[in-house]
Amino acid sequence: MNQKYSFSTFCFSLFFVFTSCCDKESCQNKKNSHEPEQQSTINTSNAEASVIRQSLVRINSTIQVWSASQPWDKSAPKKRRALGALLQGNRVLTTAEMAADATYIELENADNTRIIPAKVTAIDYEANLALLEPDNGDTDSFFKDLKPLGLGSAAKIGDRVDVWQLEDNGMPIVTDAVIQSVDIVSSFANGHFFLTYEAKGSMQSASNSFTVPVIRNGKLLGLLSSYDSKDQIVDIIAPEIIQAFIADTSDGDYVGFPSLGIGITSTVDPSFRDWLKLSDDLGGLYVTKIRKDSAAQKAGLEKGDVIININDKAIGRRGYYSDEQYGRLYWSHLIRGSLKQGDSVELTILRGGEQKQLTATLSRPEEPLVARDTYDQAPLYLLKGGLIFQELTATYLKAFGKEWQSKAPLNLLDIMMTPEDYEQDRNKIVFLSAVIPTPATTGYERLRNFIINKVNGHTVADISSLIEAFKQAGADGLHTIEFAEGPPRTIYLDAQISDTVDAELLKRGIPALTRE
Repeated sequence: MNQKYSFSTFCFSLFFVFTSCCDKESCQNKKNSHEPEQQSTINTSNAEASVIRQSLVRINSTIQVWSASQPWDKSAPKKRRALGALLQGNRVLTTAEMAADATYIELENADNTRIIPAKVTAIDYEANLALLEPDNGDTDSFFKDLKPLGLGSAAKIGDRVDVWQLEDNGMPIVTDAVIQSVDIVSSFANGHFFLTYEAKGSMQSASNSFTVPVIRNGKLLGLLSSYDSKDQIVDIIAPEIIQAFIADTSDGDYVGFPSLGIGITSTVDPSFRDWLKLSDDLGGLYVTKIRKDSAAQKAGLEKGDVIININDKAIGRRGYYSDEQYGRLYWSHLIRGSLKQGDSVELTILRGGEQKQLTATLSRPEEPLVARDTYDQAPLYLLKGGLIFQELTATYLKAFGKEWQSKAPLNLLDIMMTPEDYEQDRNKIVFLSAVIPTPATTGYERLRNFIINKVNGHTVADISSLIEAFKQAGADGLHTIEFAEGPPRTIYLDAQISDTVDAELLKRGIPALTRE
């Protein structure tokens, strides 16, 4: 093989190797609807407002997400400004959206006269909550004259609440809102639903409004998670969720909300109910999936079971139950809103037409084959001779845009939907995400999104095993790469040429060829 080649043809291609995906910014789906559009202001100056104002802290974050196309690189930084609630112990409560993928966070007092760097001490991407604390600086001086807010109790439909904002000059803006409904909502990490108040109120345009505190009777009720300016609906993270989050942080070791670890579907269809032998007086949820090592699996729950009661609460055909405080709520609140890890939950199931009782001890399942939440985690990758290998994550799939569930590669979507079909001999899914045109990859430029089975005869279980497999080429001087599907099913990489390419890539600005 001719080993005389030029790098001039591929040095520019580093910047557009991922044309099948959308731009980098779409890797992180964010709600921007809570940036108010109205321009009028409502200023308050009463005694209560003065007291509450002493409990508000401005938060300035610089956010940078990792690039899906070039996993060694980050996207351009973005700025976010919010208003947090000061709690006991000089801790500031905000949403996870304000802290996830943050490269720098600072706290600022209401008068814009004092600034101090901050760090994240606890974060829950699923519940969309984070705690911040000062990170160096004159802490005593910064918190002088500031007063912590107490946590409020649950509200009910019809209660009036105050949504707090601050003008740039420090003047408070208070929006009066009325709680209209209570629901289970996913506000940040997709697929994770938590108790949320939905209130009606016309918020005003102001800085620091990415999230703001919501006050009721002088105490913190919740945090704004989104705002729909068209319908004037404010979504508020409920106090029960905040209280559980704060309690979990008390020992300095945050664990997170529990999970039963199942996939479900409704039992509305009459024919389906007949097949399941469900009588008309029963509701029920049909179990479609059970995660490996989950609380459900350990309790003996099986795919095909129908859950008809959870802790003596009858579960309806669509998954709703009657809550004493809020009325009709989705069943997940019984697990993720009122219990913690280690608690037991009693399940009444129907299996083959017969009722059975199971007891599940709630936990958090192991990391799935395809990680769904990769905030604050750098993507794992290997760049070899111009071939870009990555571990599959939901973040990568979401880079295909808002309609990623239909636009992302079907073979990769199938893995996310049915990971149990791919778990054998794998800890993660490693795939060829893109190809940089180099002398080592001639003819392979269009290959992408191929799942890797073996390299040089070694099974690839994750990025670490892939890196190990590339350390020794075959006797013929070639690396042999086997795909799970084709065509092609196998490709070859000249070891000597690929090593030379790797050295040149490092010279041309790639910071590292691997991350594991």
